[in-house]
Amino acid sequence: MTASNKILLVEDEVNVVSFIKKGLSEEGFLVDVAMNGEQGQKMALQYRYDLIILDIMLPGINGLDICREIRKQQITTPILFLTALGTAENIVIGLDRGADDYLVKPFKFIELLARIKAILRRRNTNLQAQQQREESKYTIGDLELDDYTKTVKRGQEFVTLTTTEYKLLLLFLKNQRRVLSRTEILEAVWDVNFNIGTNVVDVYVNYLRKKVDKSHDNKLIHTVVGMGYVLKEVYEKSS
Repeated sequence: MTASNKILLVEDEVNVVSFIKKGLSEEGFLVDVAMNGEQGQKMALQYRYDLIILDIMLPGINGLDICREIRKQQITTPILFLTALGTAENIVIGLDRGADDYLVKPFKFIELLARIKAILRRRNTNLQAQQQREESKYTIGDLELDDYTKTVKRGQEFVTLTTTEYKLLLLFLKNQRRVLSRTEILEAVWDVNFNIGTNVVDVYVNYLRKKVDKSHDNKLIHTVVGMGYVLKEVYEKSS
């Protein structure tokens, strides 16, 4: 958690608002307040927050409907219900609407703070995992390699590769439009000092071409005579 964590508090009880805002501000959070459902929903949809603390019984639009609308708009901001409605049924309904946690009034600030920090930790972990997954995707044209799931697709079809073929394609994708010499490929894929005269690179490039390029007009793996190979888009209409 950092001082930049921004929280929207949607609550109509003045004393509760004052208590929560004071405590969270002292902990370094930035807190915006909405005192009714309409204002809370508008702010939640219009601005970006790290967390929304939402009462259920609000003037105007109730918290359950606000939560549903937030999720309907594909907004994934964590939502913590803070309400006097504490039955098991209420909690289940709140979580079913898309909330991440549910805290019943009356509450201790230390518990609220612990819930907030736990939610933000989970959010940060999920964001980091999502970022890592996005960074593990490599594409060129209609070819996609997902290094997170170790899958390869050309168009809508999955391509099955051996471990070596996969490593070779990943190398090409990480070096798109760059000519790679056979020596570079040998060192990167096989990680051993092969005899420079071996044709193992040519053999595996040919294997890869058969799986990735053979049935497609748009060839991606190209030979650069006297230099090596390159992965790039050069549309070649089949005759």
